[in-house]
Amino acid sequence: MTTIIAFIFVFGLIVFFHELGHFLLAKRSGIMVKDFSIGFGPKIFAYKKKETQYTIRLLPIGGYVRMAGEDGEEIDLKPGFRVGLELSPDENVTKIIVNGKDQYVNAQPLEVSHADLEKDLFIEGFEDFDETKKVRYNVARDAVIIDGKIETQIVPYDRSFGSKSLGKRAATIFAGPLFNFILAILIFTVLAFVQGGVVTNESELGKVVPDSPAASAGLKQGDEVQSIDGKKTDSWTDIVTIVSENPGKDLDFKISRDNQTEDIHVTPETVKEQGKEVGKIGVASPTNDSFGAKISYGFTQTWFWISQIFTVLGNMITGGFSLDMLNGPVGIYTSTEQVVSYGFLTLLNWTAVLSINLGIVNLLPLPALDGGRLLFFAYELIRRKPVDPKKEGMIHFIGFALLMVLMILVTWNDIQRAFF
Repeated sequence: MTTIIAFIFVFGLIVFFHELGHFLLAKRSGIMVKDFSIGFGPKIFAYKKKETQYTIRLLPIGGYVRMAGEDGEEIDLKPGFRVGLELSPDENVTKIIVNGKDQYVNAQPLEVSHADLEKDLFIEGFEDFDETKKVRYNVARDAVIIDGKIETQIVPYDRSFGSKSLGKRAATIFAGPLFNFILAILIFTVLAFVQGGVVTNESELGKVVPDSPAASAGLKQGDEVQSIDGKKTDSWTDIVTIVSENPGKDLDFKISRDNQTEDIHVTPETVKEQGKEVGKIGVASPTNDSFGAKISYGFTQTWFWISQIFTVLGNMITGGFSLDMLNGPVGIYTSTEQVVSYGFLTLLNWTAVLSINLGIVNLLPLPALDGGRLLFFAYELIRRKPVDPKKEGMIHFIGFALLMVLMILVTWNDIQRAFF
């Protein structure tokens, strides 16, 4: 049960932040957002506020923000349609009833002769279906079309995704991955404050374990190690390397303490790690507990993981691709199960790394991903005109289908690794 809760927390948080980036930039650009969904498939929870429906869905394979004008959805009232109109006190159309007119007894019957529900926002026709009574009404910007039990809000052209400048469209798409990186920065920063400091690679000693070889020899936290057995130490890594390679051997630590140099002899205890003997003296790595170090840690650690992930991607390209290199929802679940055993702080760190992963993967220039859409925007910038929407939509559809096939293969591979 703990693993399930942890998985929902991790998955929900990183997908929520990704979609929140799209959502906030869309709103800021004046784009109507129709759906904000976590997950795909059947709805588990749905809530509508103003023009946006917020949903949680069954399949934990991502999420989406559906913006007006992205899906090619058009509302077309052709001449001859018989509809019912509900009007505001100033006689602007607020509801256009296509089906189910009998439930709106006060609706004004109208046979449509012409309508524009995108730019000029009007509807013309014959009142009471009488061709001698031609009328024209202005349509409210938030008017809805009712088709039985389905209500669809009209989309004025200036509220659609396609009406916005190339810069605003690109920023709205890029905001999803960007918010994944922002989430990672926030998590790493919180971890730095909770843990009380940031691990550094300075050539000095951190906390000394009581009754350890270091404590018994007289080493103290903050001691700057200049050399060990005559070997210069410029970093914590140097100290760890020398100690690990000399289990049970008397080592001469030359340290600086209170502006004075001392020689202290320490004998590392012998510990078995991964089948071989290594030396340990009972000292933790040094930390920097300054406010600036804790704040900067969020950025430096995020950049570290970005570079690590790009290194892995490079190795996948040059060294050959294998499904074993990828993890789907099942693989992430089994990995989360292991991470949970190490505690909540480790789970937070895992969440940050996954968030960076999601951000980078979404920036790959592949159809149906954010990177693929940004590639089309780059093409539009160069050619000075957009790609045909139907062609672009078909490419993204094929890309999405291929991604779903890959997801199924990866998930099956995850199941085999986990249970067989």
